[in-house]
Order: sequence, then C-alpha cells, then structure tokens
Amino acid sequence: MNVPFIDLKAQHQTIAAEVDEAMRRVVADADFILGKDVERFEEEFARYCEAKYAVGVDSGISALELALRAFGIGEGDEVITVSHTFIASVSAISFTGARPVFVDVDPKTYTMDVTQVEAALTPRTKAILPVHLYGQPADMDAILAIARKHHLVVIEDACQAHGARYKGRRVGALGDAGCFSFYPGKNLGAYGDGGMLVTNNAAVAEKVRMLRNYGQREKYHHVFLAYNRRLDTLQAAVLRVKLRHLDDWNAARQRAARWYDEWLKAVDSVITPYAAADRTHVYHLYVIQHPRRDALLSALREQGIAAGLHYPTPVHLQPCYESLGVPRGALPVTESLAPRIISLPMFAEITSKQVEFVCQQIRQSAAD
Repeated sequence: MNVPFIDLKAQHQTIAAEVDEAMRRVVADADFILGKDVERFEEEFARYCEAKYAVGVDSGISALELALRAFGIGEGDEVITVSHTFIASVSAISFTGARPVFVDVDPKTYTMDVTQVEAALTPRTKAILPVHLYGQPADMDAILAIARKHHLVVIEDACQAHGARYKGRRVGALGDAGCFSFYPGKNLGAYGDGGMLVTNNAAVAEKVRMLRNYGQREKYHHVFLAYNRRLDTLQAAVLRVKLRHLDDWNAARQRAARWYDEWLKAVDSVITPYAAADRTHVYHLYVIQHPRRDALLSALREQGIAAGLHYPTPVHLQPCYESLGVPRGALPVTESLAPRIISLPMFAEITSKQVEFVCQQIRQSAAD
C-alpha cells in the first residue's frame, strides 16, 4: 500500500466545484489585485480567529516580518523564540535587523519552554515570538504574563495551527498579533503561497496594510518605502471556500491522530505526540520519536509510506546562523529531538486502513 505524506488531490476532489466557481468569478470580474475576495476573506478569517482585524499577505514569513516591523522592532533589538521550528520563524526576525535569541522547548509539547524566557531577557529584548508547533499552541498564559511584566510584544507564529485553541480561545488573537501561512500543505492551504496577520490593534493592522502595498495609504501616496507583499485575489477566493471546511478537516486530523495513538501505544520504542489538556491540537503534523529514526524512516519508505522529517537540524545549528555563536549543546531538548523525530502521514482524508498499515510497518520495524 502506498501512503502519501499528504494528499492534496483527494482534498481538491471534495471541493472542486466550489473552487472552480470561486476562481471563475475572480477571472470573470478581472478582480486580480486586492480584490473583493481578499477583503471578504480577511473579514471571515478575522471572525474565525476571534480577532478584530486580518490583513492578507503573500506568505507566512511576510506576516511574521511585517508584524515585527509594525511594532517598530528592528536593528539592535532582540526577539526571544525557539530553534525547533521552520527557519521562517527565525529568519523573519533577522530580516528586520533584530537578533533572534533562542530558548529551549518543552520536552512534551515541543513548544517554547516558558521557564527559560525570563533568563533570556536583556535590555534589548522587545518581543517574544512563540511557535504553535505541529498544530499545538504554546503556553500562552505564561508567555503573556512575562510579556506584560516586562512590557514586551507577543507575536504568535500560528503558521501550523489554523483553528487550534488555547483554553477555549483561537490562537492568533491571544497575543498582540498572530501570523498564519497558507502554504498548500497547511491545514488551511492555498493553491500557491499566501499568509495572514490577525490582530486586535487597529494601528498595527493599518501599518501592515501599508507595508504589504508599497507603503501606500491611498493609491500613489507613499508614506514610507515598502515592498509588494499582497495576498493574491485568486488565492483568497480558494481560501474562502476552504475556510468553510477547516473545522471538519481539523476534526478528521484529530480522529486520525487517535487512530495512531491507539495502534502505536503498545510499541515501547515509540513516543507519540503529547496533547496538553488545556489546548486543542489540530495535528498539522503527527510527529513521533524513535531511537532509530533513520532506520525506521528507510523501512517506511521502502514500504511505500511517505514519512518526513520536521526538523532534522535545529535553526541555531544551520550554517546561515553560525554568526549568532550559539554552541552545540546550548539547547539540549531541541538537540535531542532532532535525530529522533519522524513525521507520519497526516491529512484529513487519510483512512483508517492507511493509518493501520503505517502502524503495522512501525511495529514490524520495532520487532526486527
């Protein structure tokens, strides 16, 4: 049996008619740049996230960078974040001129270890950027308490956590701003790149609207220099369709995670994902730990199972961040996870037979 890591074709088949109609409407109206669907999707996504404002941009990394810039973060500032994440969480900080400062992750949730944050503060610290990794929110109450105490901005990287909740509230609007990616493989994915910033701060929303569009408040009136970071109208039209299905798709991912949990619980060598009781994990990725990860990965791929690695090299050990001077061993939990983690196939349309087959191969590999 071949089991893909994600099956976007299967998802499209369920919404093809809706998507075709939405895209035809945009083309028929020639409404391609910051069109009606962008505005409507912003309104709908803000409402979904329980936020006042949403601003569509061209990618998740743009949302992160422009959020930082909107709060005045730049050269000489420091932003506390994690190294166990996709590099965009960190490079967005660097692109503003600020310096990323790493803390380790919690060994259970893989999100920011809040007990380490205050020790990492310096007079230059201006913000905390927690990552809601793999679909599970970080411990936001503790992070926000530290931020309030020290007058810091909190920008949520929610690029993997569309629809997740922390103590009943949607991620994204918990901090000062939240950032989402609509990369095709995300729980809410476009048919290309896209991103969104959500916030309850009207001034920040307005600043990001200008930052995404050449610094314009009105056409041909440029208040400051800025790039083109706009969300494409065709992508917004697709995302409006898909947003209507997101909660059902997240529920299907959670069901698949329960199947994995059940069929892997007897495999002593496997550590399955931990979901904190006060948070809703939406399983963008289902990540296990195994002591012989590379051997397991090879065995699964030989059986037609497209498992993946997220992330095999921590950001602080990437060549592009050698200049930060963070030594190997500085983040022991992060570094211990890197050679052990493996991402199993996970998508809303995955069947119980596919999950069972994956688990059978894992059990077989563990027995060998």
